[in-house]
Order: sequence, then C-alpha cells, then structure tokens
Amino acid sequence: MIEYQAFADLTQSSDSDARGHAAHIAALAYLDHRGPADEHAALYAALIGFLDDPSVKVRAALAYGLLHAQEAPRPIMLALLRDSPIISRAVLQYSPVLVDADLVPMVRSGDISALLAIAQRSKVTPRIAAMLLARNERRLSLLLLRRQEIAFAPEVLEGMAKSHGEDAGLRGALLARRDLPAPARLVLVRHAAESLRQCRMVKGALAPERLERLLRDGTDSAVAAIGETDNAGPAFASVLVSSDQLNTRLLLHAVVSGHVLFFSACLAALSDLSREKVFTLLESGSRAALQALFLRCGFGAPICRLLVRLILHARMADLSDDLAARHYVVTALTEELLAEHDNEIPPELEEAFVYLSEQNIALARRAARGVMAAFAGTRNGMLTLPAAEIEEKLALPAA
Repeated sequence: MIEYQAFADLTQSSDSDARGHAAHIAALAYLDHRGPADEHAALYAALIGFLDDPSVKVRAALAYGLLHAQEAPRPIMLALLRDSPIISRAVLQYSPVLVDADLVPMVRSGDISALLAIAQRSKVTPRIAAMLLARNERRLSLLLLRRQEIAFAPEVLEGMAKSHGEDAGLRGALLARRDLPAPARLVLVRHAAESLRQCRMVKGALAPERLERLLRDGTDSAVAAIGETDNAGPAFASVLVSSDQLNTRLLLHAVVSGHVLFFSACLAALSDLSREKVFTLLESGSRAALQALFLRCGFGAPICRLLVRLILHARMADLSDDLAARHYVVTALTEELLAEHDNEIPPELEEAFVYLSEQNIALARRAARGVMAAFAGTRNGMLTLPAAEIEEKLALPAA
C-alpha cells in the first residue's frame, strides 16, 4: 500500500530510480485493480505519462511490470514496442498482448536481435514462423526448427530441405522434426550421403568401391524406412515413380529389409491399383496372380519371376527383424538364379544379381558377428586344430 501523495511525489522525483519504482508500482496496481473506476482511470493516465519519461530505466520498469500480463493495455505495449531496442526486444519476446498483425512489420524489417526475440516467444504461429524462416538467417532458422511445438506447413519444410540441405546443422534440425514430410526427408538423406561421400576422413578410411556400396545400401535403407512410416502414405511412392527414382534394386531392398508396406505402395503406384489390393496379393496371391501383378507394373519377365520367388520366400520368414532369415532368402535366390541360368546371368538380371551378391556378403557378416564369442562362452572344451606339418631341416655337408 502507498498513499496517493507519496506516489505522486515519486512520479515527480528527480531520481530516475524513484520514478522507475513509481512506474512499476503503477503497472502492478493497474493490473490488479479492484477499486473505483476513477482510480483505475487515474492509474491508466499515470502509465501513459511514464511513456514520456526521458529515462530508459523508468520506461523499462513500466515495461517490466506489464510485460507478461494479458490484461496490459495494448496502446501502452505498442508504444513500448517502438521504444529503445532493449525494451522493444523484451516486449517482442514476452508480451502476450501482441498479435500477428503487430509482429509482421517487425519480422519484415527488424534486425536479427528483434527476429530472435520473436522466435523465442512462448507461442509462434505458423505464419510468423514461415516469415521468419524466409529471412534466411541461419541462427534464426536453427532456433525455429528445433522448436518441435511450432507447426510448419509441409511446403515450408520441403523448401528448407531443398534450399539448405547442404548445411549439416540445418539438415540435422530438419531431420529431427517429427512433422518433416517424407519427400523432404528423402532430399536430406541424399544430401547427407553426398556429404559423407565428399568427407576427406571418410574417403581416407574406406576404399572407393566399398564406400560407394555402403552409401548406396544406406540410402536404399533410408528410402525404404521413410516409405514405411505412417505419414509417408501412397504419395511418397508416387513421388518416387514420377521422378524416376524407383528401380529394381530399391524394390528388392525393400522386401529383403522387411519394408512390405513401402513395397506394396510402390507396386500400387506402378500398377495403378489400390495399396490394399496389392498387399492382399502379396500376402496370399498365387504365383500366377503375382506374375500378373508384376507384369502390370511394367517389369520384364525375368524380373517378374525373380520377384515372385522373393515374395514366396518372404512369406515364410520375418524379414523385418531376423537377420538369419534375410540371409537365407538372399542365399536361396542367388543359388536358384545360378542354377536356372547355368551360371550365365542374363543382362536384364545383372543389377538384381549384383545386389543379391552384395547383400549375401553383408548379411553373412552381420549374422556372424559375436557367434564365436557366444559359442566360446558356453563351452569349456578345446578347439581341435589340424596337426602342424614339421618340415625336415636340411643338413649341410661337412666341410
């Protein structure tokens, strides 16, 4: 509590600290006012008067008292918004009174400090967030993209992926977002693969052929995993088909890695059938029905026969989690192809055969990891080794 006259004396003091104290008291009293209307009006007039105080400390004390209040007078907050930068930034960041129409001019013409203040508001609408990203300030973009609660339009995120996918920091922030559209995620995966391909440390650690094989397999796995997610939907497969990014190798990899939903979506896009019908055929269709489905997708007869065999093998195994099952299926397909063509693989099957051979080696390595260590941990006996052959030493003749 403070007497009216004591408050009036504070407002007229030559000491800026005293006037600042009065401004803060007036702000708190206005927000929590429960008295007569004329007293409320007098407090409002006092707040208006403090806006003209020559000391920034007084105006800052006024802003501090009103900063977080939804009931703060809009005219006063807008006046403080146009005050000195330190006050303006605080109002931009914390005042709930401001609406998008108040923020838009600042987003368009404000400096980086003002933009960062807006980006740190407790609630940023999609419109303001998109405008902030359009300012093309890296630090600002990172701050916004890392805020998962901000809802960006899919086209905004896709645009960021295409224009800033080469920036590792922004790429990581985009990939960490749960609402990132599947096409944008695919763009970023390809940028990440290219970044690894050009990294001197990576190039120095791996032979070029092995590096290329690892990146190709990793990219195929990422594409299949993206297509398997719920938010990808049939549209992602359609994008791959329309942009000519779908090939036999990717389809084989999708089945071998257990991404059946993505595989069925790709076939649906190629055959112009519903994904449900395609999935039913893959699950229980006859050999002839599968052959007809793959022919409708535009595959040649040798590829159709290979895919039919792969599906029939996949029905009997859980390829999503079982490495041994994957290895068995790939090995069986490889041996069947060699037996059928008498070790002379036709040109139209060479790409598929090379993929199966690569996967055979990779899966064998993964399946073999830790097997001997686990075996040794359960046995106490000795490992039988062949007897060493002792070469007869030659004796030199006596001199």
